[in-house]
Amino acid sequence: PNNKINNKQINLTFNFCTILISLSLSLSLSLSLSISLSVSLSLSVSLSLSLSLSLSLSLSLSISLSVSLSLSLSLSLSLSLSLCLSLSLSLSLSVSLSLSLSVSVSVSLSLSLSLSLSLSLSLSLSLSLSLSVCVCFVHPDVPAPEQPELFLKKLQQCCTVFDFMDTLSDLKMKEYKRSTLNELVDYVTVSRGYLTEQAYPEVVKMVSHNIFRTLPPSDSNEFDPEEDEPTLEASWPHLQLVYEFFIRFLESQEFQPSIAKKYIDQKFVLQLLELFDSEDPRERDYLKTVLHRIYGKFLGLRAFIRKQINNIFLRFVYETEHFNGVAELLEILGSIINGFALPLKAEHKQFLVKVLIPLHTVRSLSLFHAQLAYCIVQFLEKDPTLTEPVIRGLLKFWPKTCSQKEVMFLGELEEILDVIEPTQFVKIQEPLFKQISRCVSSPHFQVAERALYYWNNEYIMSLIEENSSVILPIMFASLYRISKEHWNPAIVALVYNVLKAFMEMNSTLFDELTATYKSDRQREKKKEKEREELWKKLEDLELKRGLRSDGIIPT
Repeated sequence: PNNKINNKQINLTFNFCTILISLSLSLSLSLSLSISLSVSLSLSVSLSLSLSLSLSLSLSLSISLSVSLSLSLSLSLSLSLSLCLSLSLSLSLSVSLSLSLSVSVSVSLSLSLSLSLSLSLSLSLSLSLSLSVCVCFVHPDVPAPEQPELFLKKLQQCCTVFDFMDTLSDLKMKEYKRSTLNELVDYVTVSRGYLTEQAYPEVVKMVSHNIFRTLPPSDSNEFDPEEDEPTLEASWPHLQLVYEFFIRFLESQEFQPSIAKKYIDQKFVLQLLELFDSEDPRERDYLKTVLHRIYGKFLGLRAFIRKQINNIFLRFVYETEHFNGVAELLEILGSIINGFALPLKAEHKQFLVKVLIPLHTVRSLSLFHAQLAYCIVQFLEKDPTLTEPVIRGLLKFWPKTCSQKEVMFLGELEEILDVIEPTQFVKIQEPLFKQISRCVSSPHFQVAERALYYWNNEYIMSLIEENSSVILPIMFASLYRISKEHWNPAIVALVYNVLKAFMEMNSTLFDELTATYKSDRQREKKKEKEREELWKKLEDLELKRGLRSDGIIPT
């Protein structure tokens, strides 16, 4: 019997071992599947948990399973590294064409087994495409060593200027020049090694021949930029490409200012600034970019550019009051002022006081006021001590008859007050709020409304609250009178809000001013009544004298 029992035990253990072996094989199969399918891995883990609950002997299996899982993780890491290498290779070639992006998407959709093969095919395809495109950008028939010489010849060819006022003449040649200019733009964008020293004078010569010209006079002497349509440049199909070429030339990595300064000199800049008077806004926008690039790259021309812009503004203010490119020049100045070093030079402060402040006096202020206000605020952020002369200058030139300009002045003052320091505010609060009081009393509701909006600004309200003992007596009489007499109910509602804010700031002073105002009004009414009675007595006396002269004795 004992032998039988032992045989049974042996059989049982043998059978159990075979079962364990089969289980380990099935687990290894599931792990091999987990490389391609993450779902199968999660299922195998859940099975191992159920086995551990049912059999205590399955602990050894879980240990072996964890080892196999760690191996699978290491495999996945190596796979991710190989993918990273392939991505870096695709990025280096993605500069050539955007088609490589679409190819990569198709690769991600392919099966994992064919992944390496599809990647190699896509890389070879993108490489062949990029090579063919690079060749097309230059010229299909010209070898690379001869391309710089061809570039110079094409520049010389584009110096020919055509008459676009005659729409039917030289159509074929105009189209040929346009095509050549397009080739030059593409070439200067893509190619390398084209900027030899011989190219600089030819580029400047071609640009000068095309853009420098006498601007046509305005069609009407009474041209109003706000109402009338601007006259567009007829030769713009060529001019645009010339400007585009010149900008890319200036922005090229191979551009050397030390060579270019021989040809882009003060005379070139002066002619460039004269073109800002063009009526075509498209040309002025390109000129703005060109001048900004020249200012950034040619340090020796910076002072000259600022001086010439100064002269243009002075001539505009005191002589002509006509120049189309004031807004664009002010926009350039805004970025220039932002880069000024501290402390500010005396010439910069003089430019602010003598040039920028008087620009507020011209009739066409609305065309460039936003850019002008930005320049003013930039100066004040650089040097807060300039706040007092700026605000006093604005008060000096405050418009008397143009409500539209008055609204613009109020808007600019609010921008200045947003950046003013409390110590500077104290210096100008009295003259400033005397003017604001007059604006609040204006019969033009937009002027009064814009002035009353100051009390919606939290920072301005904090400044007013700190100095309410000075500001409230200045503003009170105007506000109280408007609350009773103004014709616009919206203005009356805003005035009530301002009076309420003042009362909350300093109720004692508010009550004193109210009592003083009422007593002053009573005295004024009494004087007015006495004046009317006096005039009535004078009229009666004159009437009696008239009757006596006529021989009538009054009773």
